[in-house]
Amino acid sequence: MRACVELAKDWRTDRYLRRLEAIMAVCDKEVSLILSGTGDVIEPEDGLIGIGSGGNYALAAARALIDTDMGPEDIVRKSLKIAADICVYTNDNIVLEKI
Repeated sequence: MRACVELAKDWRTDRYLRRLEAIMAVCDKEVSLILSGTGDVIEPEDGLIGIGSGGNYALAAARALIDTDMGPEDIVRKSLKIAADICVYTNDNIVLEKI
């Protein structure tokens, strides 16, 4: 949490980064956060995040799938697939980075 707040501060005050208009989803086993270029750090109440053109569709799908026996990666992949099927601006080329 502290690292995200510091990143948001740097993003907002840095001469070059403050012109970058982007949103970043950051999460670990305990917390999920949304960081924006305006310096916002948002923690959703249910721990689920959807960003981008199909973000609302993926978020809706994830909320529907969260109570299943699927693992987190499977939920993400299926949610994004559903979003891609609904939203014309969302493609199904998914790259999931796990650290």
